[in-house]
Amino acid sequence: MAEKLAETTAKSISELLNEEKWTRATLNSYTITNFKELDTLIEQVFRDESQTEVKELCDEHLNHTKNSIIALYVSGIIALSRQLVDDSNLITLINIFTDNHKWNIVEYLCNRILEFGENKFALRTLSECYDHENEEAKKYEVWERLIRVDYDEADIVRLIAEKKEKEENLEEAVEYYKKAVHRYVSKKLFSNVREIWHKLIEYSPEEIDFFYHVDKKVEKAISPDRAAQLLEDLYAHYKDKTDWDKSIDILKQILSYDPKNEWARKEITACFKGKYADHSQLEEYIRLSNLSQGWRNVHDAIADFEKHISFDAGNFVFHRAWGIGRINSIKDDEIDIDFSRKRGHKMSLKMAVGSLTSLSHDHIWVLKAIWKKDKLHDQVKSDISWALKTIIKSYDNAANMKQIKAELVPSVLTAGEWTSWSTEARHILKTDSNFGNLPDKIDVFVVREKPISFEEKTFNKFKAEKSFFTRFQTLQDFLKHSDPESEYFGEMFAYFTNFLKAFSSVKEEVVASYLIVRRIVKRFPFLNPGYNFEFKELFESIDDVVGVFRAVEDADLKRDFLEQVKRYIENWSEIFVMLFPDYLSRFIIDELEAAGESERLRDLFTQLVDQYKEYREPFVWLAKNIEVKLLERYELNYEKLLIALIHLLDISFREIGNRRDVSQNRKINRQIQQMLFKENRLQEYLMSADQDAISRIYTLVEDVKDLDPSLVIELKHKIMEKYPSFKFYGEKEAERVRGGLYVTAPSYEGKQRELQHILEVEVPENSREIGAATQLGDLKENAEYKAAKERQELLNATAARIKEEIERAQIFDRNMIDASKISFGTSVKLMNRNTSKVEEFTILGPWESDPARNTVSYLSPFVSKLWNHKKGDQLVFTINDREYDYEVVDIVPADF
Repeated sequence: MAEKLAETTAKSISELLNEEKWTRATLNSYTITNFKELDTLIEQVFRDESQTEVKELCDEHLNHTKNSIIALYVSGIIALSRQLVDDSNLITLINIFTDNHKWNIVEYLCNRILEFGENKFALRTLSECYDHENEEAKKYEVWERLIRVDYDEADIVRLIAEKKEKEENLEEAVEYYKKAVHRYVSKKLFSNVREIWHKLIEYSPEEIDFFYHVDKKVEKAISPDRAAQLLEDLYAHYKDKTDWDKSIDILKQILSYDPKNEWARKEITACFKGKYADHSQLEEYIRLSNLSQGWRNVHDAIADFEKHISFDAGNFVFHRAWGIGRINSIKDDEIDIDFSRKRGHKMSLKMAVGSLTSLSHDHIWVLKAIWKKDKLHDQVKSDISWALKTIIKSYDNAANMKQIKAELVPSVLTAGEWTSWSTEARHILKTDSNFGNLPDKIDVFVVREKPISFEEKTFNKFKAEKSFFTRFQTLQDFLKHSDPESEYFGEMFAYFTNFLKAFSSVKEEVVASYLIVRRIVKRFPFLNPGYNFEFKELFESIDDVVGVFRAVEDADLKRDFLEQVKRYIENWSEIFVMLFPDYLSRFIIDELEAAGESERLRDLFTQLVDQYKEYREPFVWLAKNIEVKLLERYELNYEKLLIALIHLLDISFREIGNRRDVSQNRKINRQIQQMLFKENRLQEYLMSADQDAISRIYTLVEDVKDLDPSLVIELKHKIMEKYPSFKFYGEKEAERVRGGLYVTAPSYEGKQRELQHILEVEVPENSREIGAATQLGDLKENAEYKAAKERQELLNATAARIKEEIERAQIFDRNMIDASKISFGTSVKLMNRNTSKVEEFTILGPWESDPARNTVSYLSPFVSKLWNHKKGDQLVFTINDREYDYEVVDIVPADF
């Protein structure tokens, strides 16, 4: 039925196309009604789900009748409905009617395009329609929509700003002027920039940070000379207002562009005279610093002058040995200072400038010196924002949390008070618009003269980030709370699009940028930068697919990459298998299963199990996430998988002890213990296995040296419940020492020292690390805190295990050695009748066991086969499928 409807619809459109062709309908005969009738037909196409067939029909018709109104319209609307970027057919159609001044139809067509989302061409053309129809209000409404999606458009932004200005809506006018000036800077149109700059000085001069931001863009995009010109215009305003501090800052910036600018040097000298008009030593300090002398480096002269000018009667200073002091008087070249520990101290001005640091009256060091401790404590606790501002300004308006803590703990707050205080402080620094960050250092905070917007704060964070993928996360945060209309977004988005403009090799940044831009364009089609290559071309340019994929740090981007591979790359299943170790997810498994790639899955699973030491993390993921039935379907032996897990557990314990990849080994260790013991997978398997399998598995578990003994004991009890007569290796010896453990005296002393070191050195050190980590803020996102807590758990477990072993231990007396048979404390020589070589073993306890030196535990399965045998005995036995054939050559007391 559906197919018949689709055929009928396609036939109707085909007839219309032929009718149009033969009747040669003129443009003048077309009305909006004709297009509404076509819309009705298009709705039928969607209901019949015949879009593909109809679009192909129309596109074929356009090959020989390129200006077919019907074909252009129907094909164009179907393309938009599929969210395709190609809107060329509708653009052609609109241009046809625009050239013929059919503005009502042009308006209708533009609005049809806009039903599918904002479109720069449609909005611009629609505004032209309203201009021809003298619909000014509608034109400006469309313009406001256009500038939100067309970041290159500057003239229209300026026209909107001028309209708002005429309407005396100055607040909105200023915002539009700001947008316009950013866009003119990008276009490098300095005269336009300067005209708007003057408008903003007139209407919003207090936004000094905005002016500095634009000025920096001008310096980079146009030239430092042009940037200096703008600052000269801004300086004139602040000089007229006698705002000396801002005037001096502006002049310093001008001099940073051109240190030999004589006008700026003269002006900054005049500003210093205005600011310090009441200073008793003003003229002398200008003379000493050579501020007005062109031969001296201007920056050195300014620094010298500012150092000197801070010395005046009543001002505070700091000396590293004498602490805080207050200047009593300055006479000629002598300064008289009262330090807390050195009253009435006199020194020369030159010495003072070289050895003292000038402090403001509200500097945190001054407040600590002149306020009572209780007063400062209460003020800091009750007004965290005040405390943050005070300390940050004391550090030249740039301080991090470490510096803030150093000022408060323990002199003002206790360590306990700091914990809660710092949490709230971090929240304030993050959310309070009066605080910001240095553009190049995200962890350094500043106090803002004017509150900062979310967009600007996020933009500053973006610029300060060094990592590509951290910048991507910041961009995502921006889009969660703002939209692409912001000028700041344009700069951030350009960071990623620039990677796609020209690249000699395809690295992770290029691949990730492609995926990021694609994701954003899908959400905001008008942002499409129009790069002229597809994913397949990009993929084929990658030299090391695995290396690039591994370097992509975002899991969602990795998923996007895999989806693109499946869609565009012919041998995608092979690529999926290759990338699986770097994307541990059911996605790859499910896609391969759905595609019937059973052989590839079988090969993948077999490789991971057989090479579990090389593929540790993927192997553990496989064991954890793939059902037993699925493993059996792909012919994997479950016992073999469990044995590999136990071996890997033992390896991870050893490598943790040797401090190798500790974090990664702890993670693997926890996951394996979770699977084998907490989820009872091992117990469930043993309860359904035969006694030979139980013996193999239990022996391996018992040999895991650092495993919690209680887990082994519990497993043993479960086995004995099912098989009461089951024989465990080493059982007789265990009975003989009544549950104890034979050890040598040196080993016993070594264990005691090990326990003492853990309890007296490692545990206290770890506690300090936890304390320090809690100061770093949000514990949920605090990697240092998590690592320290994991270390604490491991230390506690290790200490408990060693205590239990020491309590069980019995020191073996050398006088008890019985060299007439293989027993504890003997060294035995065995003739290996398979190799005709003599092998020598020393039989001691598990603490002394060292297979590399052939020292073996009396509790091991191997020794249990040798136990009590005498010289001349012949032994044939099998352990874990390995056959042994020995003759006892000699038995002597071991040296220990």
